[in-house]
Amino acid sequence: MASLEKVLYTAHAHTTGGRDGASRTDDGRLDVNLSSPGTSGQGTNPEQLFAAGYSACFIGAMKAVAGKQKLALPDGLSIDAEVDLGPIPNAYGIAARLTVNLPGMDKAVAEKLVHDADQVCPYSNATRGNIDKTLTVVV
Repeated sequence: MASLEKVLYTAHAHTTGGRDGASRTDDGRLDVNLSSPGTSGQGTNPEQLFAAGYSACFIGAMKAVAGKQKLALPDGLSIDAEVDLGPIPNAYGIAARLTVNLPGMDKAVAEKLVHDADQVCPYSNATRGNIDKTLTVVV
């Protein structure tokens, strides 16, 4: 396990009621109702939040890598993230699929960028070897 060399930011959230509750950050920027996947509840669920967080973080990693490699990212850069929830032996687990859209970019350059971003993205590093993950590049 790699330890942080320096803490750059700490997120604080207060959650009540679990999957059928609510969660709010200490700064009030996030204030959401939660509901279990597949129910008629009006809130989001942890898997949706993970998909949004992972895809946003991965774009940030791509921007950092592109800057170091002096690459221009296309205006239409986006990620479609899917997070699955299901049983594993004696517990539950998740799997993730990120479809990275880099319209107009050379395929080989785009694939290298995504591979390099996967090496620096905090979500990728936190989940590497722990969940099934698929990265697909679309140009």
